Amino acid sequence: MANVMQYLPELEGDEMVFVAGVIKNMTEDQAAQFSNAYRSRRKDPQTILLVTLLGFIGLAGIQRFVLNQVGMGLLYLFTWGICWIGTIIDLVNYRRLAFEYNQKQSQQLAVMLRGTM
Repeated sequence: MANVMQYLPELEGDEMVFVAGVIKNMTEDQAAQFSNAYRSRRKDPQTILLVTLLGFIGLAGIQRFVLNQVGMGLLYLFTWGICWIGTIIDLVNYRRLAFEYNQKQSQQLAVMLRGTM
């Protein structure tokens, strides 16, 4: 049984609880591989906050591109963040956006690791 604090001490709150549930049945080797891959794929909420703030100086939607949401990124880019309302909403919800992205990444990595071993 792997300990999330041992492998990913930088995680906080809901993300830590979620990742702990993902790695709880992994071996130590699988947990180590997962933590290395997850650390490289994960998006920090502060990074999402900073790129969302860039939306107010003319690069609306860049946060959506960073989160691999190309369609929403293009929509925001061509509509100035849907008249900045969407950008303001993303500014308020930047932690949720990062958490949802990180959830998907952790689930994909877990499936990939279980499939290889």
